[in-house]
Amino acid sequence: MKFFIITLFPQIFEKSLDFSILKRAKEKTIVNIVSVNLRDFTKDRRKTTDLPPYGGGAGMVLMPEPIFNATNHIFSKYKIKRRATKIILLSASGKLFDQNIAQKLSRYENIILICGHYEGVDERVAENLADIELSIGNYVLSGGESAVFPIIDAVVRLLPKVLKNEDSLKEESFNNGMLEYPQYTKPETLILKDGIELKVPSVLLSGNHEKIKEWRRQESLKKMKANRPDLLRRKASLLHKAEGLR
Repeated sequence: MKFFIITLFPQIFEKSLDFSILKRAKEKTIVNIVSVNLRDFTKDRRKTTDLPPYGGGAGMVLMPEPIFNATNHIFSKYKIKRRATKIILLSASGKLFDQNIAQKLSRYENIILICGHYEGVDERVAENLADIELSIGNYVLSGGESAVFPIIDAVVRLLPKVLKNEDSLKEESFNNGMLEYPQYTKPETLILKDGIELKVPSVLLSGNHEKIKEWRRQESLKKMKANRPDLLRRKASLLHKAEGLR
């Protein structure tokens, strides 16, 4: 899989994507990540990429022409096919990125990530170039560069032969609409400085796999209720609809 990042700040990605799972994926040539400097596709000597918005308003807006030119350059230079490529505009007003979208993106050969900046991006990019607008949360970032990292990380780890143990994907949060259950390892009893003992739940030491499975399910539901009630409501709604189809 190839990732192309259209950005005003390619230096951000020079070393920051060369670690852990991403590094192994690149070393195995499963993944290739290319930064494309948007300023290289401007026409004036000042390499202008942004201008004030029509109609007035605060801030500056990224111009569409350099973005279209940069995208055309990627298709031409790397000989990639449009139908095998997903073009993503990173935007605060985009669809919320989640595990389901990550799984869909992992099926493409190429992904082009357009990093928004300043007040935004000329709407003609969203309407006529990007396949989808994505946001990583209900907050505003200085630029789309920060959103690149979680998206690439989430997608790459789903690719075959990237993880050493691919079975771990089956138990991860969100894969089944659930949060992952709590995990414990040695020591069996952790003694703090004040003498308080923190013990591993006894059921995990019982060897009874059915009881362990049920405990993990209940603990996952507890986490969802405490941290993500929206997921719990969504799962209940889906189960209700499934029952209605029987």
